[in-house]
Amino acid sequence: MGVDSGLPDFRGSEGFWRAYPAYAKLGLDFAAMANPRWFQKDPSFAWGFYGHRLGLYRTTAPHPGFALLRAWAERMPRGAFVFTSNVDGQFQKAGFAEDRILEIHGSIHAMQCLGGCGGIFPADPYTVRVEPGTFRAEAPLPTCPSCGALLRPNILMFGDGGWDSARTEEQEQRLVAWLETVTPGKLAVIECGAGTAIPSVRRFCEQVASAGRGTLIRLNVREPQVPPQGIGLPVTALAGLRAIAEELDPGRQLR
Repeated sequence: MGVDSGLPDFRGSEGFWRAYPAYAKLGLDFAAMANPRWFQKDPSFAWGFYGHRLGLYRTTAPHPGFALLRAWAERMPRGAFVFTSNVDGQFQKAGFAEDRILEIHGSIHAMQCLGGCGGIFPADPYTVRVEPGTFRAEAPLPTCPSCGALLRPNILMFGDGGWDSARTEEQEQRLVAWLETVTPGKLAVIECGAGTAIPSVRRFCEQVASAGRGTLIRLNVREPQVPPQGIGLPVTALAGLRAIAEELDPGRQLR
């Protein structure tokens, strides 16, 4: 979903290294960088990676596919609910209601304290300057407004036993309550670009559809295979959403 907005594709080492050549020289792939140990071992190195992403996600505009999804949601009796593994905040920027979004892996726009005082803080007040050649963050690094300890993004990383899941758990409770209001068989589950490498979204969408709530529509260039009764389209997110829009409203001018 984010790639069609111009965000980097982290699928495979080559795609990651094209976006971050400094890490290619060090032989570090996405899984190696998205590891909480760097915040203890080398905070400037850790915040170089996440600080760059924070700035990138803040300045990236959501592609027109988000507006199509919002328009369909507004026509539905129960609206819609977003279930995403992306941490970029693109759905909020595209105008989806905060209380109708579940970010299963957290968000880069939220921070948590490494000092143990607890709490999750908005990232809005913080700007991280990153040296472009080395991708190391410059001082000062984000610190907790309560205790002064180092902050980290409220994102579930690889091998992450310290992630504060409270925000995501609250979002999950709202999703469960919303699903209970949906008439069985009346749900359209539109899945955009969710692969099998990290299958959180893919599994959830299959589970919801198989429970008799509705139909799974999977948009995936590389892995469009679907369970029985599902619809799999080997296209990108934006191309698939535009094609659906054309079927729903033939002749409508799409951007």
